[in-house]
Amino acid sequence: MLADVPKPLFSYRKYWAKRFGTAPFLPMSRAEMDALGWDSCDVIIVSGDAYVDHPSFAMALIGRLLEAQGFRVGILAQPDWHSAEPFRALGKPNLFFGVSAGNMDSMVNRYTSDRKIRSDDAYTPNAEANRRPDRAVVVYAQRCREAYPDANVVIGSIEASLRRIAHYDYWSDKVRRSVLPDSKADLLLFGNAERAIVALAHRLAAGEPIEHIRDLRGSGFMTPRGWLPGDDWAEIDSTDVDAPGPLIRHKNPYGEDVEEKTAKVPAAQPIRFRPAGVHKLDRARTVVRLPSYEQVKDDPVLYAHASRTFHLESNPGNARALAQAHGEREVWLNPPPIPLTTPEMDGVFGLPYQRKPHPAYGEAKIPAYEMIRFSINIMRGCFGGCTFCSITEHEGRIIQSRSEDSILQEIEDIRDKTPGFTGFISDLGGPTANMYRMACKEKRIETSCRRLSCVFPDVCENLNTDHAPLVQLYRKARAIKGVKRILIGSGLRYDLAVRSPEYVKELVTHHVGGYLKIAPEHTEEGPLAHMMKPGIGTYDKFKQLFDKFSKEAGKEQYLIPYFIAAHPGTTDQDMLALALWLKRNDFRLDQVQTFLPTPMAIATAMYHSERNPLKKVGRGSPRVETVRAGRQRKLHKAFLRYHDPENWPLLREALKQMGRADLIGNGKKHLVPNFQPAGTGLRGQESRRTGNSGRDSRAPLRNAGSARNDAPRKASRKR
Repeated sequence: MLADVPKPLFSYRKYWAKRFGTAPFLPMSRAEMDALGWDSCDVIIVSGDAYVDHPSFAMALIGRLLEAQGFRVGILAQPDWHSAEPFRALGKPNLFFGVSAGNMDSMVNRYTSDRKIRSDDAYTPNAEANRRPDRAVVVYAQRCREAYPDANVVIGSIEASLRRIAHYDYWSDKVRRSVLPDSKADLLLFGNAERAIVALAHRLAAGEPIEHIRDLRGSGFMTPRGWLPGDDWAEIDSTDVDAPGPLIRHKNPYGEDVEEKTAKVPAAQPIRFRPAGVHKLDRARTVVRLPSYEQVKDDPVLYAHASRTFHLESNPGNARALAQAHGEREVWLNPPPIPLTTPEMDGVFGLPYQRKPHPAYGEAKIPAYEMIRFSINIMRGCFGGCTFCSITEHEGRIIQSRSEDSILQEIEDIRDKTPGFTGFISDLGGPTANMYRMACKEKRIETSCRRLSCVFPDVCENLNTDHAPLVQLYRKARAIKGVKRILIGSGLRYDLAVRSPEYVKELVTHHVGGYLKIAPEHTEEGPLAHMMKPGIGTYDKFKQLFDKFSKEAGKEQYLIPYFIAAHPGTTDQDMLALALWLKRNDFRLDQVQTFLPTPMAIATAMYHSERNPLKKVGRGSPRVETVRAGRQRKLHKAFLRYHDPENWPLLREALKQMGRADLIGNGKKHLVPNFQPAGTGLRGQESRRTGNSGRDSRAPLRNAGSARNDAPRKASRKR
């Protein structure tokens, strides 16, 4: 049975290999193993990233955590996947291979939103490209199995998390199976998997077969179709809970019986709603069966319904197990992991990291490391629920915060141990800058809540939005000897910040380096409702506070607003309205983001199904406006960069088609001029001739550990 009160993370009896002590760096070669006196590794972590021994990098965090439990952990960082031989470099692991694509989804890492291959990789020495395969989790897991057929293979990371059930894949433009059957892995660990991986390692070390371990929260595995853990379990069909309507069977264009000419999908198992003698379903012993892969692959409405059901079963306090058939077998997902407590978070981040890349990389620069070298992660999770973002699918909605003492100690460690420190801390944050220690006011309400966001359409009255602990942390942090300045680089949730003018004043006075990034994402109600983002009026309230406190501090500072083009629910008229807002407010965006559908995100379900899973999905549900064509996606991006002469031909053509030729001219009221500078506009014309949907203009560097589908975008320029 799944445990609601988990065993404390650091309470396990340490494995016998603790006698070898702490490794300077986790070994990446046999020579390093020999120097440590190891004859084998207990766990080998395979990752698509270079090995940086820093808590912002998943392989280091998980590796050091397992080392603290007494296990010997080796690292295969960016192995050559073209054969199995590199996967034999450290020998066969005694317990399991832990396979990860890295801190980023490998497809997001390698391809732009226009499906073009990026020229660099921020997680590779010297940003070298093509050092990891597409869909790295599947490829690495298969190579591990080929290298040692009898070894246990466990997959994880954000790539595995976001592909744990059947999912729409933007790069192939089709619904793909769960990553579990494709990878042939024994177990999938989703989310931040510290609890599951520690429990798994100890149970395997005690001799328990991996195929018997079926009760770990945050784990997924393959089972026979219709499998239940015990006779006391009940199962319900998701379509009985939230009926989408009957499956539409399309007429066979050849006029023959469809059943005779198509492969038959295995019939669903009989639904056992309630065991005899039980009067009320126990959620802890209930599984919700989603429509099968074969069904969601061919039926967009059922896909949207499955997405809605999946997200409604995401609160660790009340989530039920999920199962989804794939042919004659099915993927079984246990409920999400119980979040770490503050002492557990402190323990994880207080492990003996070197806080720098492995010496094997020499003088090579790893851009993702350079970005976070002087930053500190103070919390994880996000209750914002933005539909285009994958943070909540991976890290969850419950905020897990470190203690003040732990964070201050890390600042001192950076000061004393990190080469190149000059007194500047680049960030105190996480997925957001200002959700530190925020939580539901009552645990009972938190464990029973099924809202997808705590702040949309309005901030929940049960949410504690007190910024006082964060203000106190800022003050103590900047008082540390040797610290000259602490900046806040994580994205600010301004709809929370406006509820605490004291916090805004503290932030603006001491922690803004001239520019502060925030993400209104749009100005119009339609797109914002499909994003689950606050109205632009909240941005205006924050700007008033920002400008007021900047003036009082005697500083000239600017907001950097970020926007998304081509998000589901966005019309051409919406983008025009946004462009006019940008012009009225004198913004010229240097970098813009086009919506990138990442697996499992709610907005991705909108993009694929053209239905809105934020509401009950039925056959008669309204269609969601979806931008698919390359030219229209390019147009939406062009509206964000209305000032760029390269975009003027496309914008003039679109404005005429929209009946807004009055916005073409050379006056202040016009959006684009009626003249074209020599030598400009050629890229747009060439794109229309060749069908090219335009180059990606986003910065290639991504935050380490970030689960958002976008890259950090450069500052907007005020004219």
